[in-house]
Amino acid sequence: MRFKCNKVWVFVDKHGNPLLEGGKALIKYRKSHDENYEYRVFANKLKSLEEPVTDEEKSEARKAPYKKPEAGDAHETPPPNAILIYTDGASSGNPGPSGIGVLMRYKDHQKEISRFIGRATNNIAELMAIKAGLQELQRTDLPVRIYTDSGYAYGLLALGWKAHRNEKLVESITQLVKKFSDLKLIKVKGHAGHEGNERADFLATSAIKRESRNQNYNS
Repeated sequence: MRFKCNKVWVFVDKHGNPLLEGGKALIKYRKSHDENYEYRVFANKLKSLEEPVTDEEKSEARKAPYKKPEAGDAHETPPPNAILIYTDGASSGNPGPSGIGVLMRYKDHQKEISRFIGRATNNIAELMAIKAGLQELQRTDLPVRIYTDSGYAYGLLALGWKAHRNEKLVESITQLVKKFSDLKLIKVKGHAGHEGNERADFLATSAIKRESRNQNYNS
């Protein structure tokens, strides 16, 4: 069926009618055995996929609250088909010359990003690294696990902190997050020997050093 313009799976009885509790039906946004993705909604809000989308549905969908990524556990073993993204941001001066580092892994495939982003703060660099990793993904149906050592980014994106700065950047990331069916943001301790995080840190700081060498060469 459809709920607020989105296709959903609905739990039904043997006659095909939605199972109701207190007038609400049990739904999922993806076909999975994971109970964390179950929700209850009023049955009159559910529509057949064949019914045309109404203006009221479109309006409600635009007002739908942001579904933040689930806060993951650093000790949890990710699904075998998960895309793993290790991110880090660095700033020399805070604010100052800044870089981002992203290490992406999917099964036997690996990709790295080491990019200079200009003058910024460390917090902006941390967020930009997460955004860069998400923008690289072509598939949204696979599980995604993002590892960050930034308490600031983790709080804003996974814990629901209100952004008092960098609002547009945070909003752009939340829009990207909405595309994924199974995304977890995982906080790891920085500079503690976490192999993926250490590599992301190296990529971020290397971007700053590389830009500095280029400027010295050009001068």
